[in-house]
Amino acid sequence: MIKRRKSKEISVGNVKIGNNNPISVQSMCNTDTRDIEATSKQIKELADAGCEIVRLAVLNKDAGEAIKELVKISPVPLVADIHFDYRLALQCINNGISALRLNPGNIGKIEHTQEVVKLAKQQKIPIRIGVNAGSLEKNLQDKDIPLSEKMVESALNHIKILEDLDFDLIKISLKSSDVMTTIEAYRLIAEKVDYPLHIGLTEAGTLKGGLIKSAVGIGTLLSEGIGDTIRVSLTENPVEEVYAGYDILKSLGLRKRGVNFVSCPTCGRTQINLIELAKKVEERFKNYDKDITIAVMGCAVNGPGEAKHADFGIAGGIGEGYIFKKGEIIARVPEAELLQKFEEIVLNS
Repeated sequence: MIKRRKSKEISVGNVKIGNNNPISVQSMCNTDTRDIEATSKQIKELADAGCEIVRLAVLNKDAGEAIKELVKISPVPLVADIHFDYRLALQCINNGISALRLNPGNIGKIEHTQEVVKLAKQQKIPIRIGVNAGSLEKNLQDKDIPLSEKMVESALNHIKILEDLDFDLIKISLKSSDVMTTIEAYRLIAEKVDYPLHIGLTEAGTLKGGLIKSAVGIGTLLSEGIGDTIRVSLTENPVEEVYAGYDILKSLGLRKRGVNFVSCPTCGRTQINLIELAKKVEERFKNYDKDITIAVMGCAVNGPGEAKHADFGIAGGIGEGYIFKKGEIIARVPEAELLQKFEEIVLNS
């Protein structure tokens, strides 16, 4: 059992973050926020995959205006991602956004920050301070200290601005594309403040490489009890970020949403196209929202026994497969009919 770091609780819409609340999974649309049709379609796709919070880039007033319509039709809370222009933050709050991603030190005069904080406090809108290793303040870049320490110092500077304005609805992220820098930065900040932490790597990469780096970085922190909400950043359809997020959480026993899928690595005993079959089974049940384990194993010699913990499974034979339940074989099916028959058994059980 992982002992989680104690953190303050904030609410992003109806999603509670921090304290002992479930670690939430979020993502970000890659559509043009001004395109309401495309953006709302992607928000729904993300929500259908299990995404609990969706962030939107707000680059200008037209995007800020689109927020008004998007919050009306979104099934999940929306976060406005804003850089430099405080007026966009005010516009998004007035248009019903659930949270802001905004660094108070980057929006100019203190009067501008005061305006944003005053309105955010009135509407109970939390602000995520998001520090990225590649865009630190110039005075910190020149310091002769580790990059992780520079990131923490940047975050603390931004936090102080908000705290001096008596604002504490704060969430923090400290992201680097380097795994160990990210881990060290979160470890350091976790000891200094009790605000909830949004964890992840930035610019992690494409699906394969990005998944590996994110699993190592996010998984390490979660295993140490650090992290209250996560985003797996990938150069890919953002829906894949949601699936990856849940897979990381499930592997650590932190969430149980959806199917736990297991399959063997194949060997010389395998007489069925196991790789193709495993991919098809995983794809078919990726949105199946029941807490069950499904296994696809290469042979009937060891398959049912090794995967007897699985609720349902397939063990390969010569041009056929055996469907098993809790380690007991219940059907023998030709390979061409295997997937269809397996679906029927799982869905009707």
